[in-house]
Amino acid sequence: MNKDLTLGNPQKVLWTFCLPMFGSIVFQQLYNIADSLVAGKFIGETALAAVGNSYNITLIFIAFAFGCNMGCSIIVSQLFGAKDYKTLKTAVYTSLIASGALCFILMLSGLLSCNLLLRLMKTQAEIMADSLLYLRIYIWGLPFLFFYNIATGIFSALGDSRTPFLFLAASSSANIFVDVLFVQSFDMGIAGVAWATFLCQGISCLLSLILVLKRLSNIKTDGHIPVFSWRLFRKIAVIAVPSILQQSFISVGNMMIQSRINHFGVSVAAGYSAAVKLNNLVITSFTTIGNGLSNFTAQNLGASKYERIRDGVRAGLKLVWLLCIPFCLIYIGAGKYMLLLFMDHSSVKALATGQQFLWILSPFYFVVSAKLVVDGVLRGISAMYQFMAATFTDLILRVILAFFLSDLTSSAFGIWAAWPVGWTIAACLSVFFYQKRLDLQH
Repeated sequence: MNKDLTLGNPQKVLWTFCLPMFGSIVFQQLYNIADSLVAGKFIGETALAAVGNSYNITLIFIAFAFGCNMGCSIIVSQLFGAKDYKTLKTAVYTSLIASGALCFILMLSGLLSCNLLLRLMKTQAEIMADSLLYLRIYIWGLPFLFFYNIATGIFSALGDSRTPFLFLAASSSANIFVDVLFVQSFDMGIAGVAWATFLCQGISCLLSLILVLKRLSNIKTDGHIPVFSWRLFRKIAVIAVPSILQQSFISVGNMMIQSRINHFGVSVAAGYSAAVKLNNLVITSFTTIGNGLSNFTAQNLGASKYERIRDGVRAGLKLVWLLCIPFCLIYIGAGKYMLLLFMDHSSVKALATGQQFLWILSPFYFVVSAKLVVDGVLRGISAMYQFMAATFTDLILRVILAFFLSDLTSSAFGIWAAWPVGWTIAACLSVFFYQKRLDLQH
């Protein structure tokens, strides 16, 4: 069901819209969590490290898919808010065509370079073969990743966050079952983990696309609908390219940090692999709420309702800070038991590494969540340069400090300590840009 986000109480509208998106991303993260969980529990510590190692490269592909999602979603949101349905349909078709072309290029380059990328990360010899196998299967599933992201972006732009939630709940639950089936019953090892994700995400993608096209056909328009527009492509690219660059540079930064983590051995890499999945569950949840605020902002910008944007920020902050409380309490008080989902008590060093990571980062969730909410508004009003400046500041600080502090302390503790510094400074920048840009927009 399509929903106009320019009407009704801003807090109620935003929360009703964002909560299913939060649920969706929890299930989306279950894909990666399930892979690591099954690899660590049923194959071993080296398999857990291999999945975590490959994950940093898959984030580059996810960055491109996410950028396409945001470019399509924000432009379609603005057109939906302005009630320009004919142009809206052309924007959707343009996004699908452009994303398909980009996906093909990435598949080709990924298959040719994955070995090199793993070596650049100083991947240990004992996990190299598994990392490479997992990564290659993942790359063959990129069309599903790209078109599924476009479909969910369109649903969100039309004010429908419930449908993507239902798809993800079903597919991610099935992924856990198929992971265990392929690894335990069929003895497929790390390949079983990768093929399970490929299969479940593929089915979810096809069903989402069918429903999106049906939803568009129900929006009545007159006359011929062009299937591609260079004008709209440029408008989408203005949003998509900075988002892609931002996420890609974060992924490259994470690969650099991963190379430093690999320096401390397989056990530290395995502990980080498990803990970072739990951390990414939280950060991606906040990012998704920020994405919901981008759609809310874009629709209200299209309708010239600027005060509702400020109301949306206040509602978004309340929502993410309410979510911070249980995550902090669980990770600080029961982080060990969460990590034991991925490993057993015999992995003493890996377990200690994961606990240390969660203890350092989780109190700062209140800071980074505020940044991600404000970033959602910056994207929604197309303030992409400001958005990128704040994000790159965070990334550059984290990478530089990770190397400096780990050398200073001669331990991985220095790497984890870099996160809060980058988050805090970048959050201050995002808030400053938001205040300045929204005043000008008004």
